[in-house]
Amino acid sequence: MELEFTAEEKAFRKEVRSFIQENLPAETRQRVKEGRGTSREMMVEWMKILAAKGWSAPRWPAEYGGPGWTPIQQYIFLEELQFNHAPEPQGFNISMVGPVIYTFGNEEQKKHFLPKLLDCEYWFCQGFSEPGAGSDLASLKTKAVRDGDHYIVNGQKTWTTFAQHANWMFALVRTDPDAPKKQMGISYIVFPMDLPGITVRPIQTIDGGVEVNEVFFDDVRVPVSGLIGEENKGWDYAKFLLGNERIGIARVGASKAKIQRIKELAASMPVGEGSLMDDPRFRQKVVETEVKLKALEMTQLRVLSDIAVRGGKKPHPASSVLKLVGSEIQQTCTHLLMDVVGPYAMPKSTGGEGSNEPSVGPDWADAIAPGYFNYRKVTIYGGSSEVQRGIIAKAILGL
Repeated sequence: MELEFTAEEKAFRKEVRSFIQENLPAETRQRVKEGRGTSREMMVEWMKILAAKGWSAPRWPAEYGGPGWTPIQQYIFLEELQFNHAPEPQGFNISMVGPVIYTFGNEEQKKHFLPKLLDCEYWFCQGFSEPGAGSDLASLKTKAVRDGDHYIVNGQKTWTTFAQHANWMFALVRTDPDAPKKQMGISYIVFPMDLPGITVRPIQTIDGGVEVNEVFFDDVRVPVSGLIGEENKGWDYAKFLLGNERIGIARVGASKAKIQRIKELAASMPVGEGSLMDDPRFRQKVVETEVKLKALEMTQLRVLSDIAVRGGKKPHPASSVLKLVGSEIQQTCTHLLMDVVGPYAMPKSTGGEGSNEPSVGPDWADAIAPGYFNYRKVTIYGGSSEVQRGIIAKAILGL
């Protein structure tokens, strides 16, 4: 089966591609292409460029500042961003807290927060995982005790991505410790990160970077106005949020870009009288990945179309399929890149930081191994692969 877009959709794709080529800063593009990540300043700059065009929240309704695109337009836009090495809109703002606020928040919260999310004036981080409450998120222990117009928050969050960049957090907290089920008694609150009693400590990960953190709360006074929706209904909002996140985690366009890069780099790596790309076993791995990616792409389009038809506030159960398969394909791409780079993945072979050795490998090689290690996380965050299989078994297969 071959996907076919309408003439209008093809014209839209051309418009998006031209916009990216004309407006994406060259340094930002290169860092994304090489898998080196972007700085906070690069991300905010790109978000402001997208917001000025009205494109920073592709899935938001027009009434809340989004472009009001169809699901196919949304898909095309994100695919073009990923394929052309542009940063995606800041996920915590646009794919997570924003939809929760415009779906469950009150009018005052919508008016205050949504415009500031679009251009990254507010940079949110996610306070969900805790020590002992990651995949089993309902076991969280961070508590919020009502004290007049405030909650007194005590506890700890961990693996908090980009907490060092954020000026706001959305968090799940336990507001009713006596609830009959652990999924009950949890509330969803938002608050600024500069409140007294909040401590952020970085965690260095296996790739050598620092993108996750521990966050500690010591008698933090959070205004009750930061409660989104109803008290003790936070688990429902978290499931809604994770459904949105899992659709984005498929990252079809990003995997397409990686496969293209794998082919280009493999063609430049000599093997025998030819290149690595001439090796039939390597080519077979690449083709198998492309076939899986095509199937994932078709599934994602069906899910997005169905969400648009159904509307509603419940996540689509097939979003777990997208998350499960999409994350596996992303990891496969990093395996293939490691096959390409071979011994040049060793830090000393590229004269990396802290090395006294001259570079003997290609300039692009030093980012491959850190990327491989960093992508071990994609089958864990947003709900681990084991959790996704459980959801698929119950919600789709009826087991």
